[in-house]
Amino acid sequence: MKNEYDIIVVGAGPAGSITAKTAAEKGLDVLLIEKRQEIGDPIRCAEGVGKYNLQQHIEPDPRWICADVKGSRIFSPDGTMVEMAEEISGGEVGYVLERKIFDRALANESALAGAEVMVKTRATDLIIEGNTVCGIKLMHMGEEYEVRSKIVIGADGMESKVGRWAGINTSVKPEDMETCAQYLVANANIDQEFCYFYLGNEVAPAGYIWLFPKGGNKANVGIGILGSESGEQRAIDLLNDFMEKNMPEARIIEMVVGGVPVSGTIDRTIANGLILVGDAARQSDPITGGGIINAMDAGKMAGEVAVKAIRNGDCSEKGLQEYEDLWRDTIGKEIDNSLVVKETFVNFTDEDLNSLAKSLQNVNFTSMSLMDLLLALFKANKKLLWNLRGLFKDIVKNDIDFKYRT
Repeated sequence: MKNEYDIIVVGAGPAGSITAKTAAEKGLDVLLIEKRQEIGDPIRCAEGVGKYNLQQHIEPDPRWICADVKGSRIFSPDGTMVEMAEEISGGEVGYVLERKIFDRALANESALAGAEVMVKTRATDLIIEGNTVCGIKLMHMGEEYEVRSKIVIGADGMESKVGRWAGINTSVKPEDMETCAQYLVANANIDQEFCYFYLGNEVAPAGYIWLFPKGGNKANVGIGILGSESGEQRAIDLLNDFMEKNMPEARIIEMVVGGVPVSGTIDRTIANGLILVGDAARQSDPITGGGIINAMDAGKMAGEVAVKAIRNGDCSEKGLQEYEDLWRDTIGKEIDNSLVVKETFVNFTDEDLNSLAKSLQNVNFTSMSLMDLLLALFKANKKLLWNLRGLFKDIVKNDIDFKYRT
């Protein structure tokens, strides 16, 4: 480890690794640090990701692909099933990853590009001079260090400490967070070519239960419910109830719990000498809580803008504004639209959800585009979906560039 770099990236998840790789490929001197001793472990998500958008960043590798799914099956509270092809199932359906291997593959690519990667290295504070971030204080193997840089990238997850140290409010209220729990189970006995989603205020109030195939008759079985709904009924208890009723033969071999921000964007993601990416910038989808592709896209933007700022000799907030504009015009618009949809759907009763599912029962999804699907859904449920009329209007005008549209 040197005393000074062009860029220091805090956090070696997908956002951090793609940022480090992008900047290192352009010849910058990059340090990527990770507080855990093993990158990618423990996992923190359902591990689903759309194929097309993933391939924009990395060539698919069988070593980190557990399942190649054809589509999704969505169950309303009364058991009505809607089956959708992968192309219109959303940004989290396509491949199911082995994140422990995938995250390390991304970090490896950043290392091969020239970045210096350090694990078991924790940022403890920022070095701030005047009103500008000039590096970080860190701890590695019990020793404290100060390392300077022209730009610090905060990719340190929800409620980013790096952002908070720089004066950015990254706190998340309980009602703006999905409380999640997930088991990896053996003997799952599900069709390994489909992802499953269960909706309803009894099984998952203001959220859903997911089953993602992991190959070899294994699956990720998880639940996310709004923090405001969590109290007497804990997410883990609801998940246990679901398992007991629907998967009595399944055997739990791993468990993870955590939170996902579903509140939409934060006010700013840059400061003098600082950029936030991924969950630190609250770039996850408010509907699904998924954020791998958004994190990778934002990481690439952050890396490219950081390179330009350093070459221009202007790492001020003004010099980094291009990153703020780029991601808000693309990822940010999708997040804003998803937030409108989420806030509508969380108020639906079970009867409303049953009605929506039944209206799609005779639809032929194999020959339907996403736009066709959304319009069919709206036409059959105008009263229920009236709050979303503006969104459907924009879709008709092709103003919205959905990631999962190819």
